[in-house]
Amino acid sequence: MRKDWDSYFMDIAYQIKERSTCPRLHVGALIVKDKRIKGTGYNGSPSGLPHCDEEGCYLIDGHCKRTIHAEVNCLLETSPEERKGATLYVTHQPCPDCQKLIITSGIQRVVYAQSYESYIDWLSLTKNIEVVKFQKK
Repeated sequence: MRKDWDSYFMDIAYQIKERSTCPRLHVGALIVKDKRIKGTGYNGSPSGLPHCDEEGCYLIDGHCKRTIHAEVNCLLETSPEERKGATLYVTHQPCPDCQKLIITSGIQRVVYAQSYESYIDWLSLTKNIEVVKFQKK
């Protein structure tokens, strides 16, 4: 049986997360528009800086600050035109900081697989973005 598009792209997000360099959590993300991949991202350090798996995590209040989140790397890899009206697939529900960037970026739909304990869900406060909790079929 042929996979639906959400399953297809979520499978790719899970492959992308294998590039993550923070041992605390591996996250993969991709932006898709018109059924075409526009950009990908995983959590890792900025270019040229040491990664967590090389020098350890840099923790502040229980969060690693050495890495750039997968969603941010994905947004940085795409142009505003590519993001406008696109779907973001991500293996984990975006954190509050990433949610604010997603809201501002032009993304129209977010599909995530695993929930993230969050003290605020910015995406639920906007009516401009469809949010889908992915259920494997």
